[in-house]
Amino acid sequence: MLTRRRLIALSAASTLAPSFRARAQSSAWPNRSVRLIVPLAAGGPTDTVARVLADQLSKLWGQQVVVENKPGAGTNVANEFVARSEPDGYTALFATSSLATNVGLYRSLSYDPATDLDPVSLVAKFPFFMFVPNSSPAKSVTEFIADAKAHPGKRIMASPGTGSAPQLAEELFMQIAGIKMTHVPYHGAAPAFVDLIPGRVDCYFGSGELLTYSRSGQVRALATTGAQRSAAEPELPTIAEAGVPGYAVDSWQGVFVPAKTPAEIINKMSADITMALAVPAIKDKLARTAYAAQGSSPDALRQWLAADTAKWGAVIKAAEIKID
Repeated sequence: MLTRRRLIALSAASTLAPSFRARAQSSAWPNRSVRLIVPLAAGGPTDTVARVLADQLSKLWGQQVVVENKPGAGTNVANEFVARSEPDGYTALFATSSLATNVGLYRSLSYDPATDLDPVSLVAKFPFFMFVPNSSPAKSVTEFIADAKAHPGKRIMASPGTGSAPQLAEELFMQIAGIKMTHVPYHGAAPAFVDLIPGRVDCYFGSGELLTYSRSGQVRALATTGAQRSAAEPELPTIAEAGVPGYAVDSWQGVFVPAKTPAEIINKMSADITMALAVPAIKDKLARTAYAAQGSSPDALRQWLAADTAKWGAVIKAAEIKID
């Protein structure tokens, strides 16, 4: 016989069951492979760092962390895929700074980075480097600015694509330095740099992987965009030091999961990412290309995303950049 007391007990059990299941899943996590979704093609610097992290986490968890590349739509394909995935800790996003910039770049997004994804941990911060061809008359940032002011709109600033992180770093440089250049977007970093070497373009902001070209004398590096000098090339000044006070750009990579992923999973994942990145061999390997490996709490990454979204939103608006 179904008594009132029995009915209340069954109702309470059904209400509590999901939370019990979530805790049970959290305590057992991970008990199978985890997918780490990379929003860019295989072989690039973002993919390389993701695979380094995935290898370390596989060792820590005793479960394979599988890197899956889902490039497209300025990283939005991968971002949305993870945002719509099951919030069980088995699908994670290896996000780039585009998670902050896409809000301002695109007229509409089918996901909200702030509400559809939960932050887990920062992975790395890294600056760009300001490269010019050897044929450039500029031997310093101040000389470059003087030359650009003497030829408004005639000097060419290359980027790997409209709305890319290097373009936005260049746009902020122009805004603070008070210069005008012509932006030429390429389909990727490689073709842009191929045109920089012989002087077909006048400037390119690129990652630390390109320092091999300045070290070998094929191009000239004038400065770093970072808030501090890079350990990968400590003799190079920051752009702020070199004559543009207030300028600082450090790009980043971080791990996010679908919103409503259990807190126990997020906290464990965050702690383990921090542990993986603290391995000296990993820190040294990434530092050679100017990547500063550093984990963070979920809250710290949330605050970083919010600040970066506001910063780049203002730059994008001022530069009138929009992608349909």
